[in-house]
Amino acid sequence: MDHQEPYRTRSFSRESSLASSLSLSRSLPLFVNNDVDDSESVSEAGDIGDRSLRRRHSSGRSNRLFSSEDLIEQGGDDTSRQEHDLSVIKPLPEHMTTSPLPTKSLLSPETNNPGKKEEPVLPKSLEYISCLIHLAVFGILGAITRYLLQKLFGPSVARVTSDGSILYLDLPSNMVGSFLMGWFGVVFKADITRVSEFLAIGLSTGYLGSLTTFSGWNQKMLDLSADGKWLYAVLGFLLGLFLASYSIILGVETAKGFRWLLDRRASSSSKERTSCLLEVNTFKMHLVSMTLMVVLLVALLAVSATQLVKEFDKGTSEAQLWLGCLVAAPGVWLRWFLARLNGRGLGKDGQYLRWVPFGTVIANAAAASAMAALATLKKSVDTTTCNTVASSIQFGLLGCLSTVSTFMAEFNAMRESDYPWRAYAYASFTIAVSFAIGTVIYSVPVWVVGFS
Repeated sequence: MDHQEPYRTRSFSRESSLASSLSLSRSLPLFVNNDVDDSESVSEAGDIGDRSLRRRHSSGRSNRLFSSEDLIEQGGDDTSRQEHDLSVIKPLPEHMTTSPLPTKSLLSPETNNPGKKEEPVLPKSLEYISCLIHLAVFGILGAITRYLLQKLFGPSVARVTSDGSILYLDLPSNMVGSFLMGWFGVVFKADITRVSEFLAIGLSTGYLGSLTTFSGWNQKMLDLSADGKWLYAVLGFLLGLFLASYSIILGVETAKGFRWLLDRRASSSSKERTSCLLEVNTFKMHLVSMTLMVVLLVALLAVSATQLVKEFDKGTSEAQLWLGCLVAAPGVWLRWFLARLNGRGLGKDGQYLRWVPFGTVIANAAAASAMAALATLKKSVDTTTCNTVASSIQFGLLGCLSTVSTFMAEFNAMRESDYPWRAYAYASFTIAVSFAIGTVIYSVPVWVVGFS
Protein backbone atom coordinates (compact mmCIF):
# COMPACT_ATOMS: atom_id res chain seq x y z
CA MET A 1 0.00 0.00 0.00
CA ASP A 2 1.23 3.48 -0.86
CA HIS A 3 0.62 5.00 2.52
CA GLN A 4 2.70 2.41 4.34
CA GLU A 5 6.40 3.15 4.47
CA PRO A 6 9.11 0.55 5.00
CA TYR A 7 10.49 0.37 8.49
CA ARG A 8 13.21 2.94 9.05
CA THR A 9 15.02 4.47 12.00
CA ARG A 10 16.51 7.87 12.64
CA SER A 11 19.81 6.85 14.15
CA PHE A 12 22.48 4.24 13.89
CA SER A 13 22.23 3.50 17.58
CA ARG A 14 18.60 2.57 17.30
CA GLU A 15 19.28 0.37 14.27
CA SER A 16 22.06 -1.41 16.09
CA SER A 17 20.02 -1.99 19.23
CA LEU A 18 17.30 -3.52 17.10
CA ALA A 19 19.71 -5.60 15.07
CA SER A 20 21.54 -6.86 18.15
CA SER A 21 18.31 -8.09 19.68
CA LEU A 22 17.13 -9.99 16.62
CA SER A 23 18.31 -13.24 15.10
CA LEU A 24 19.97 -11.22 12.33
CA SER A 25 18.92 -13.32 9.38
CA ARG A 26 18.22 -11.58 6.09
CA SER A 27 14.96 -13.41 5.74
CA LEU A 28 13.79 -12.54 9.24
CA PRO A 29 10.62 -10.44 9.32
CA LEU A 30 10.20 -7.50 11.63
CA PHE A 31 6.84 -6.85 13.24
CA VAL A 32 6.17 -3.14 13.08
CA ASN A 33 3.40 -1.34 14.88
CA ASN A 34 4.58 2.28 14.65
CA ASP A 35 4.40 3.81 18.16
CA VAL A 36 4.31 0.43 19.92
CA ASP A 37 7.43 -0.73 18.12
CA ASP A 38 9.20 2.57 18.79
CA SER A 39 8.32 2.38 22.48
CA GLU A 40 9.56 -1.17 22.85
CA SER A 41 12.79 -0.63 20.93
CA VAL A 42 13.90 2.35 23.01
CA SER A 43 12.96 0.75 26.35
CA GLU A 44 14.82 -2.42 25.43
CA ALA A 45 17.88 -0.70 23.95
CA GLY A 46 19.98 -1.54 26.99
CA ASP A 47 18.91 -4.95 28.24
CA ILE A 48 15.92 -7.29 28.54
CA GLY A 49 17.44 -9.64 31.12
CA ASP A 50 16.45 -13.31 31.13
CA ARG A 51 13.31 -12.79 29.05
CA SER A 52 15.15 -13.93 25.94
CA LEU A 53 16.04 -17.24 27.56
CA ARG A 54 12.58 -17.92 28.96
CA ARG A 55 10.79 -16.99 25.74
CA ARG A 56 13.16 -18.96 23.52
CA HIS A 57 12.69 -22.16 25.49
CA SER A 58 8.93 -21.73 25.76
CA SER A 59 8.56 -21.22 22.01
CA GLY A 60 11.19 -23.75 20.97
CA ARG A 61 11.59 -21.94 17.66
CA SER A 62 15.13 -20.60 17.88
CA ASN A 63 18.50 -21.57 19.25
CA ARG A 64 19.59 -17.99 19.91
CA LEU A 65 19.34 -15.91 23.04
CA PHE A 66 18.12 -12.96 20.98
CA SER A 67 15.15 -13.52 18.69
CA SER A 68 12.62 -11.35 16.91
CA GLU A 69 10.25 -11.84 19.81
CA ASP A 70 12.64 -10.07 22.13
CA LEU A 71 11.47 -6.73 20.75
CA ILE A 72 7.82 -7.67 20.35
CA GLU A 73 6.48 -8.37 23.83
CA GLN A 74 2.77 -8.66 23.11
CA GLY A 75 1.62 -8.97 26.70
CA GLY A 76 -0.85 -11.71 27.70
CA ASP A 77 -2.93 -13.60 25.16
CA ASP A 78 -4.12 -10.67 23.13
CA THR A 79 -4.45 -12.60 19.87
CA SER A 80 -6.23 -9.82 18.05
CA ARG A 81 -3.30 -7.51 18.68
CA GLN A 82 -0.89 -10.15 17.41
CA GLU A 83 -2.97 -10.61 14.26
CA HIS A 84 -2.83 -6.86 13.66
CA ASP A 85 0.96 -6.89 13.97
CA LEU A 86 1.19 -9.82 11.57
CA SER A 87 -0.69 -7.81 8.99
CA VAL A 88 2.07 -5.23 8.79
CA ILE A 89 5.12 -7.45 8.53
CA LYS A 90 8.05 -5.73 6.87
CA PRO A 91 11.36 -7.27 5.84
CA LEU A 92 14.34 -6.28 7.93
CA PRO A 93 16.44 -3.74 5.98
CA GLU A 94 19.63 -5.20 4.58
CA HIS A 95 21.85 -2.56 6.16
CA MET A 96 20.67 -3.69 9.59
CA THR A 97 21.53 -7.33 8.99
CA THR A 98 24.75 -7.13 7.02
CA SER A 99 27.83 -7.37 9.23
CA PRO A 100 31.21 -5.99 8.15
CA LEU A 101 32.77 -9.10 9.61
CA PRO A 102 32.84 -12.33 7.55
CA THR A 103 30.62 -14.17 9.99
CA LYS A 104 29.16 -16.78 7.68
CA SER A 105 30.94 -19.56 9.52
CA LEU A 106 29.76 -18.14 12.86
CA LEU A 107 26.12 -18.66 12.03
CA SER A 108 24.30 -21.83 12.95
CA PRO A 109 24.70 -24.85 10.68
CA GLU A 110 21.07 -24.54 9.67
CA THR A 111 21.64 -21.01 8.39
CA ASN A 112 24.62 -22.04 6.27
CA ASN A 113 23.13 -25.33 5.19
CA PRO A 114 19.35 -25.66 5.50
CA GLY A 115 19.60 -29.40 4.93
CA LYS A 116 21.96 -29.94 7.83
CA LYS A 117 20.52 -30.84 11.22
CA GLU A 118 20.99 -28.19 13.90
CA GLU A 119 23.32 -29.10 16.74
CA PRO A 120 21.85 -29.38 20.25
CA VAL A 121 22.06 -26.38 22.56
CA LEU A 122 22.49 -26.14 26.31
CA PRO A 123 19.47 -27.07 28.44
CA LYS A 124 17.61 -24.16 29.95
CA SER A 125 19.13 -24.69 33.40
CA LEU A 126 22.67 -24.69 32.02
CA GLU A 127 21.97 -21.57 29.97
CA TYR A 128 20.89 -19.74 33.12
CA ILE A 129 23.98 -20.99 34.94
CA SER A 130 26.24 -19.95 32.07
CA CYS A 131 24.66 -16.47 31.98
CA LEU A 132 25.08 -16.06 35.75
CA ILE A 133 28.72 -17.16 35.61
CA HIS A 134 29.54 -14.81 32.73
CA LEU A 135 27.77 -11.96 34.51
CA ALA A 136 29.68 -12.64 37.74
CA VAL A 137 33.10 -12.76 36.07
CA PHE A 138 32.58 -9.67 33.94
CA GLY A 139 30.87 -7.86 36.82
CA ILE A 140 33.89 -8.35 39.08
CA LEU A 141 36.23 -7.23 36.31
CA GLY A 142 34.06 -4.14 35.78
CA ALA A 143 34.21 -3.28 39.48
CA ILE A 144 38.00 -3.66 39.52
CA THR A 145 38.29 -1.40 36.47
CA ARG A 146 36.08 1.19 38.17
CA TYR A 147 38.34 1.13 41.22
CA LEU A 148 41.46 1.59 39.08
CA LEU A 149 39.90 4.54 37.27
CA GLN A 150 39.00 6.10 40.62
CA LYS A 151 42.62 5.85 41.70
CA LEU A 152 44.03 6.99 38.37
CA PHE A 153 41.96 10.16 38.09
CA GLY A 154 41.54 10.72 41.83
CA PRO A 155 43.46 12.96 44.24
CA SER A 156 46.39 10.55 44.63
CA VAL A 157 47.46 10.45 40.95
CA ALA A 158 45.99 12.72 38.27
CA ARG A 159 44.00 14.90 40.72
CA VAL A 160 41.15 15.40 38.29
CA THR A 161 38.32 14.06 40.45
CA SER A 162 37.69 14.27 44.18
CA ASP A 163 35.06 14.12 46.89
CA GLY A 164 33.25 17.40 47.45
CA SER A 165 33.51 18.35 43.78
CA ILE A 166 31.16 18.20 40.81
CA LEU A 167 33.90 16.11 39.20
CA TYR A 168 33.01 13.13 41.38
CA LEU A 169 35.22 10.04 41.68
CA ASP A 170 33.11 7.80 39.43
CA LEU A 171 32.81 10.32 36.59
CA PRO A 172 35.70 8.85 34.53
CA SER A 173 34.35 5.30 34.81
CA ASN A 174 30.87 6.46 33.83
CA MET A 175 32.29 8.21 30.77
CA VAL A 176 34.53 5.32 29.75
CA GLY A 177 31.75 2.79 30.29
CA SER A 178 29.27 4.84 28.27
CA PHE A 179 31.81 5.24 25.46
CA LEU A 180 32.45 1.50 25.35
CA MET A 181 28.72 0.83 25.46
CA GLY A 182 28.48 2.71 22.18
CA TRP A 183 30.96 0.22 20.73
CA PHE A 184 30.09 -3.13 22.27
CA GLY A 185 26.55 -2.57 23.49
CA VAL A 186 25.18 -0.79 20.42
CA VAL A 187 27.20 -0.97 17.20
CA PHE A 188 29.01 -4.30 17.51
CA LYS A 189 26.67 -6.11 19.89
CA ALA A 190 25.13 -8.09 17.03
CA ASP A 191 28.55 -9.29 15.88
CA ILE A 192 29.53 -10.29 19.41
CA THR A 193 26.25 -12.16 19.75
CA ARG A 194 27.08 -14.17 16.64
CA VAL A 195 30.32 -15.28 18.28
CA SER A 196 28.74 -16.00 21.69
CA GLU A 197 25.48 -14.74 23.11
CA PHE A 198 26.80 -15.32 26.62
CA LEU A 199 29.82 -13.15 25.84
CA ALA A 200 27.48 -10.39 24.64
CA ILE A 201 25.52 -10.55 27.90
CA GLY A 202 28.65 -10.68 30.03
CA LEU A 203 30.32 -7.79 28.21
CA SER A 204 27.40 -5.35 28.00
CA THR A 205 25.34 -6.19 31.10
CA GLY A 206 28.17 -7.55 33.24
CA TYR A 207 31.32 -5.57 32.50
CA LEU A 208 30.02 -2.24 31.18
CA GLY A 209 27.05 -2.23 33.56
CA SER A 210 29.38 -2.73 36.54
CA LEU A 211 32.08 -0.40 35.28
CA THR A 212 29.57 2.44 35.57
CA THR A 213 27.50 3.23 38.65
CA PHE A 214 24.47 5.43 39.08
CA SER A 215 24.25 4.98 42.86
CA GLY A 216 27.80 6.26 43.39
CA TRP A 217 27.03 9.32 41.28
CA ASN A 218 23.82 10.00 43.20
CA GLN A 219 25.52 9.58 46.59
CA LYS A 220 28.26 12.08 45.78
CA MET A 221 25.60 14.65 44.91
CA LEU A 222 23.82 13.83 48.18
CA ASP A 223 27.07 14.49 50.04
CA LEU A 224 27.27 17.90 48.39
CA SER A 225 23.67 18.78 49.24
CA ALA A 226 24.09 17.57 52.82
CA ASP A 227 26.99 20.03 53.15
CA GLY A 228 24.77 22.81 51.83
CA LYS A 229 26.34 22.90 48.36
CA TRP A 230 23.06 22.65 46.46
CA LEU A 231 24.35 24.45 43.40
CA TYR A 232 27.25 22.01 43.14
CA ALA A 233 24.82 19.09 43.43
CA VAL A 234 22.65 20.39 40.58
CA LEU A 235 25.68 21.14 38.41
CA GLY A 236 27.07 17.69 39.22
CA PHE A 237 23.93 16.02 37.89
CA LEU A 238 23.85 18.20 34.78
CA LEU A 239 27.55 17.78 34.04
CA GLY A 240 27.44 14.04 34.70
CA LEU A 241 24.46 13.57 32.39
CA PHE A 242 26.02 15.74 29.69
CA LEU A 243 29.40 14.00 29.71
CA ALA A 244 27.97 10.48 29.90
CA SER A 245 25.46 11.11 27.10
CA TYR A 246 28.08 12.57 24.80
CA SER A 247 30.46 9.74 25.67
CA ILE A 248 28.05 7.17 24.27
CA ILE A 249 27.43 9.37 21.21
CA LEU A 250 31.18 9.55 20.64
CA GLY A 251 31.41 5.80 21.11
CA VAL A 252 28.69 5.14 18.54
CA GLU A 253 30.19 7.53 16.00
CA THR A 254 33.73 6.19 16.31
CA ALA A 255 32.43 2.62 16.15
CA LYS A 256 30.53 3.50 12.97
CA GLY A 257 33.79 4.79 11.48
CA PHE A 258 35.60 1.61 12.45
CA ARG A 259 32.76 -0.46 11.01
CA TRP A 260 33.13 1.45 7.73
CA LEU A 261 36.82 0.52 7.64
CA LEU A 262 35.95 -3.11 8.31
CA ASP A 263 33.39 -2.94 5.52
CA ARG A 264 36.01 -1.88 3.01
CA ARG A 265 38.50 -4.46 4.17
CA ALA A 266 35.92 -7.25 4.30
CA SER A 267 34.90 -6.62 0.71
CA SER A 268 38.43 -7.43 -0.48
CA SER A 269 39.60 -10.10 1.95
CA SER A 270 36.47 -11.85 3.21
CA LYS A 271 37.40 -15.17 1.64
CA GLU A 272 40.77 -15.29 3.39
CA ARG A 273 39.37 -14.35 6.79
CA THR A 274 36.28 -16.54 6.69
CA SER A 275 38.32 -19.73 6.76
CA CYS A 276 40.01 -18.62 9.98
CA LEU A 277 36.79 -18.15 11.92
CA LEU A 278 35.38 -20.83 14.20
CA GLU A 279 31.80 -21.56 15.01
CA VAL A 280 31.26 -20.88 18.69
CA ASN A 281 27.49 -21.02 19.11
CA THR A 282 27.51 -24.78 19.55
CA PHE A 283 26.78 -27.12 22.44
CA LYS A 284 30.44 -28.11 22.81
CA MET A 285 31.83 -24.58 22.67
CA HIS A 286 29.26 -23.33 25.17
CA LEU A 287 30.41 -26.00 27.63
CA VAL A 288 34.06 -25.09 27.06
CA SER A 289 33.31 -21.40 27.52
CA MET A 290 31.33 -22.06 30.68
CA THR A 291 34.14 -24.18 32.11
CA LEU A 292 36.69 -21.45 31.46
CA MET A 293 34.42 -18.88 33.08
CA VAL A 294 34.01 -21.09 36.16
CA VAL A 295 37.79 -21.38 36.51
CA LEU A 296 38.20 -17.63 36.12
CA LEU A 297 35.44 -16.92 38.63
CA VAL A 298 36.98 -19.23 41.22
CA ALA A 299 40.36 -17.58 40.69
CA LEU A 300 38.91 -14.07 41.10
CA LEU A 301 37.05 -15.03 44.26
CA ALA A 302 40.09 -16.81 45.70
CA VAL A 303 42.37 -13.83 45.08
CA SER A 304 39.78 -11.44 46.52
CA ALA A 305 39.32 -13.54 49.66
CA THR A 306 43.08 -13.92 50.17
CA GLN A 307 43.74 -10.21 49.80
CA LEU A 308 40.77 -9.34 52.00
CA VAL A 309 42.22 -11.36 54.88
CA LYS A 310 45.43 -9.33 54.64
CA GLU A 311 43.80 -5.91 54.36
CA PHE A 312 40.55 -6.11 56.35
CA ASP A 313 41.91 -5.09 59.76
CA LYS A 314 43.66 -2.10 58.20
CA GLY A 315 40.41 -0.63 56.91
CA THR A 316 42.07 0.52 53.68
CA SER A 317 40.48 1.14 50.31
CA GLU A 318 42.06 -2.12 49.14
CA ALA A 319 40.04 -3.98 51.77
CA GLN A 320 36.90 -2.32 50.46
CA LEU A 321 37.86 -3.33 46.92
CA TRP A 322 38.38 -7.03 47.68
CA LEU A 323 35.27 -7.36 49.84
CA GLY A 324 33.38 -5.44 47.16
CA CYS A 325 34.51 -7.99 44.57
CA LEU A 326 33.15 -10.81 46.73
CA VAL A 327 29.68 -9.23 46.83
CA ALA A 328 29.63 -7.80 43.30
CA ALA A 329 28.02 -10.79 41.57
CA PRO A 330 24.61 -10.60 43.35
CA GLY A 331 24.29 -6.98 42.26
CA VAL A 332 24.87 -7.87 38.60
CA TRP A 333 22.46 -10.81 38.80
CA LEU A 334 19.71 -8.74 40.37
CA ARG A 335 20.06 -6.04 37.71
CA TRP A 336 19.92 -8.67 34.96
CA PHE A 337 16.72 -10.17 36.38
CA LEU A 338 15.15 -6.74 36.84
CA ALA A 339 15.89 -5.97 33.17
CA ARG A 340 13.07 -8.35 32.23
CA LEU A 341 10.72 -5.48 33.15
CA ASN A 342 12.11 -3.25 30.39
CA GLY A 343 9.56 -2.77 27.63
CA ARG A 344 6.75 -4.51 29.53
CA GLY A 345 4.74 -1.37 30.32
CA LEU A 346 1.93 -0.98 32.82
CA GLY A 347 -1.69 -2.05 32.77
CA LYS A 348 -3.43 -5.31 32.03
CA ASP A 349 -1.65 -5.93 28.73
CA GLY A 350 1.23 -3.54 29.34
CA GLN A 351 -0.28 -0.94 27.04
CA TYR A 352 0.82 2.05 29.13
CA LEU A 353 4.34 3.52 29.28
CA ARG A 354 5.95 0.73 27.27
CA TRP A 355 8.77 3.13 26.44
CA VAL A 356 9.90 3.31 30.09
CA PRO A 357 12.62 0.76 31.02
CA PHE A 358 11.18 0.06 34.46
CA GLY A 359 13.82 -2.57 35.25
CA THR A 360 16.65 -0.05 34.92
CA VAL A 361 14.70 2.57 36.86
CA ILE A 362 14.08 0.18 39.75
CA ALA A 363 17.69 -1.02 39.81
CA ASN A 364 19.14 2.50 39.86
CA ALA A 365 16.65 3.94 42.35
CA ALA A 366 16.87 0.95 44.71
CA ALA A 367 20.68 0.94 44.66
CA ALA A 368 20.80 4.71 45.23
CA SER A 369 18.41 4.40 48.19
CA ALA A 370 20.34 1.51 49.75
CA MET A 371 23.61 3.38 49.29
CA ALA A 372 22.15 6.41 51.07
CA ALA A 373 21.04 4.18 53.95
CA LEU A 374 24.53 2.70 54.29
CA ALA A 375 26.05 6.20 54.19
CA THR A 376 23.81 7.15 57.11
CA LEU A 377 24.84 3.97 58.93
CA LYS A 378 28.52 4.78 58.49
CA LYS A 379 28.05 8.24 60.00
CA SER A 380 26.03 6.95 62.94
CA VAL A 381 28.30 4.01 63.86
CA ASP A 382 31.63 5.42 62.67
CA THR A 383 33.91 2.44 63.30
CA THR A 384 36.62 1.00 61.07
CA THR A 385 34.84 -2.32 60.65
CA CYS A 386 31.49 -0.73 59.88
CA ASN A 387 33.03 1.69 57.39
CA THR A 388 34.88 -1.12 55.61
CA VAL A 389 31.87 -3.43 55.34
CA ALA A 390 29.41 -0.68 54.40
CA SER A 391 31.76 0.89 51.86
CA SER A 392 32.42 -2.52 50.31
CA ILE A 393 28.71 -3.17 49.88
CA GLN A 394 28.31 0.28 48.40
CA PHE A 395 31.18 -0.25 45.98
CA GLY A 396 30.52 -3.88 45.04
CA LEU A 397 26.89 -4.88 45.45
CA LEU A 398 25.21 -1.51 44.92
CA GLY A 399 27.76 -0.21 42.44
CA CYS A 400 27.09 -3.23 40.22
CA LEU A 401 23.32 -3.15 40.80
CA SER A 402 23.08 0.37 39.42
CA THR A 403 24.39 1.35 36.01
CA VAL A 404 25.01 4.41 33.88
CA SER A 405 26.05 2.69 30.64
CA THR A 406 22.68 0.94 30.19
CA PHE A 407 20.95 4.11 31.38
CA MET A 408 22.77 6.05 28.64
CA ALA A 409 22.02 3.43 25.97
CA GLU A 410 18.32 3.83 26.72
CA PHE A 411 18.62 7.61 26.96
CA ASN A 412 20.35 7.80 23.58
CA ALA A 413 17.81 5.50 21.93
CA MET A 414 14.96 7.66 23.22
CA ARG A 415 16.72 10.85 22.16
CA GLU A 416 17.07 9.54 18.60
CA SER A 417 13.52 8.15 18.44
CA ASP A 418 10.41 9.88 17.12
CA TYR A 419 9.80 11.21 20.64
CA PRO A 420 13.07 12.74 21.88
CA TRP A 421 11.35 14.35 24.87
CA ARG A 422 11.09 10.91 26.42
CA ALA A 423 14.85 10.79 26.95
CA TYR A 424 14.84 13.89 29.13
CA ALA A 425 11.68 12.85 30.95
CA TYR A 426 13.23 9.45 31.69
CA ALA A 427 16.54 10.91 32.90
CA SER A 428 14.86 13.62 34.98
CA PHE A 429 12.49 11.16 36.62
CA THR A 430 15.26 8.69 37.52
CA ILE A 431 17.53 11.38 38.94
CA ALA A 432 14.75 13.22 40.79
CA VAL A 433 13.31 10.10 42.43
CA SER A 434 16.71 8.74 43.46
CA PHE A 435 17.87 12.08 44.83
CA ALA A 436 14.60 12.74 46.68
CA ILE A 437 14.61 9.33 48.38
CA GLY A 438 18.29 9.72 49.19
CA THR A 439 17.67 13.11 50.71
CA VAL A 440 15.07 11.66 53.08
CA ILE A 441 17.28 8.69 54.01
CA TYR A 442 20.64 10.44 54.21
CA SER A 443 20.58 14.24 54.14
CA VAL A 444 17.72 14.76 56.60
CA PRO A 445 19.31 12.57 59.32
CA VAL A 446 22.61 14.38 58.75
CA TRP A 447 20.93 17.74 59.25
CA VAL A 448 18.86 16.65 62.24
CA VAL A 449 21.52 14.73 64.14
CA GLY A 450 24.35 16.97 63.01
CA PHE A 451 26.89 14.32 61.98
CA SER A 452 30.32 15.73 61.37
